Amino acid sequence: MGMLKEFKEFAMRGSVVDLAVGVIIGGAFGKIVTSLVNDIIMPPIGFLTGGIDFSEMKYVIQPADEANGVAETAINFGNFINIVIEFIIIAFCIFMVIKGINSLKREKEEAPAAPPAPTKEELLLTEIRDLLKAKQ
Repeated sequence: MGMLKEFKEFAMRGSVVDLAVGVIIGGAFGKIVTSLVNDIIMPPIGFLTGGIDFSEMKYVIQPADEANGVAETAINFGNFINIVIEFIIIAFCIFMVIKGINSLKREKEEAPAAPPAPTKEELLLTEIRDLLKAKQ
């Protein structure tokens, strides 16, 4: 029974739950970015480059020979280009989110704090100063 209780405490620890939420949201965000790259960004780039589809670009090392049952051996560098573009977009989005969070933190830090109340010594010194001024 002790191990089950210990596992439950571990699994319900805040950082583990936060990590699980992050992984789930990250997976969903990955699908959004993949769609953004494949469906929105790559078609105009393909149009501007004369209809080149990066995902189909490859360097064939050995062509397929269906008669002899030999599969094609190729380096799919076009897919790599798509993934690099996807990474750049994700990195930029994360950068913008972090930049926004940091600016919100700075605004909180820059809020002026109320000046501290004068100490007893400061009050006494102020009285003495005022009394000296009054004597002159």
